[in-house]
Amino acid sequence: MGRLKAIGSRVGSMPSKVKAAPKGVERFYSSAAWRDLVRDRKRDADYALARQRAKPGERMILDHKVERKDGGADLDPANTEWLTFSEHQAKTAKARAARARGETWGKGR
Repeated sequence: MGRLKAIGSRVGSMPSKVKAAPKGVERFYSSAAWRDLVRDRKRDADYALARQRAKPGERMILDHKVERKDGGADLDPANTEWLTFSEHQAKTAKARAARARGETWGKGR
């Protein structure tokens, strides 16, 4: 028993909070096919409408209406929409919450 106490001082303590791993980008979003779709969809009217909703300097994101995780089509232009960064963050949070409840987000919403 005395020996175990001596080992304790050699083991460092865990930090109070462990940092989350950095977010990685799915390979799909780096593909030539996705980049081509983004380029082509920038010519559509909904891109201009989304730009009007954006705050100065806010990023625009081409988002899947029905997320890929929920069975949405990868490269179907009809399954994509332009959102501002803040709109995208809000939609993603709702989709995660729905998925945690066992629901599929996006279909009919």
